[in-house]
Amino acid sequence: MTSPIIRVENLAKKFKGNVQAVKDVTFEVAEGEFFAFLGPNGAGKSTTVQMLTTLLTPTSGSIIVAGYDTEKEPEKIRQNIGVALQETGVDPNLTGRELLILQSRLFGLNRSQAKERANELLELVDLTGDADRQCGNYSGGMRRRLDLALALVHNPKVLFLDEPTTGLDPMNRKAVWEEIRHLNKELGTTIFLTTQYLEEADQLADRISIIDKGTIVATGTAEELKSSIGVDLVTLQFETRDDALSAKELFTNKAENVIDLKEQLQIYIENGTAQLPEMIRQLDESLIPLVKLNVSPPTLDDVFLNVTGERLKKSQRSVEQA
Repeated sequence: MTSPIIRVENLAKKFKGNVQAVKDVTFEVAEGEFFAFLGPNGAGKSTTVQMLTTLLTPTSGSIIVAGYDTEKEPEKIRQNIGVALQETGVDPNLTGRELLILQSRLFGLNRSQAKERANELLELVDLTGDADRQCGNYSGGMRRRLDLALALVHNPKVLFLDEPTTGLDPMNRKAVWEEIRHLNKELGTTIFLTTQYLEEADQLADRISIIDKGTIVATGTAEELKSSIGVDLVTLQFETRDDALSAKELFTNKAENVIDLKEQLQIYIENGTAQLPEMIRQLDESLIPLVKLNVSPPTLDDVFLNVTGERLKKSQRSVEQA
């Protein structure tokens, strides 16, 4: 069996004031895998990435990346990884081509090799037509794509992406998604992604770890995580708030969870489709008029609610409105 390209055991990080940012985190990532850390702001995602990429020293635990220990051989790890953090390292006064040539020279390529590598990467991230514009004139999506190219100059085995689409509009976000998919599926690059966006993790990752308050609370494929809940989501829409509250009294003790959203109830219940006729009968008997209903399988948002008691709604709205 092939050894994992990332192995993390009992990782922890404390900051001043006894602030525990990461607590006893353990996981593995296979070579060529697309692995995602999903969680809200402050969950410990960025702190974990900074430790994996040798930018922070762990308080305790061990990290092996590409066969090297972060504590004993950090330089070896840096030679084998690419990193794109939340803040792009793009000099606004240089052109995209100049930045890529400079980065290539820093990794030991001669002048002609650096020019050739810059051209390859500009084509890879679809920036050839804008290569000679100053980066200060790039859109947010273009800067993100250039940041990806800069992280790929030395053909890293592992690419770390810390919330790469935060703040992007839907068009630029999808463009970055396509580049990331290509790197993983076509070039075989192992990708470690952190995100607070449910849709991003669902669409891109082979496996997902949900992290909350510094602790991993669930790991699996998107489908495995969704099926682990074992319930369906029944959404009931009412005309008035009073009707919704009356219905809530009917179903609170008969369901796994009931979420109160003013005139709407979201009810997590086993075999939702089979239970629907009985639920409608109870509403009729109680003279509670129903405006609309829907039954659906659980989403990653439902999984997050199930394992943390909270939702990622704020994060998801920011994606939809970006």
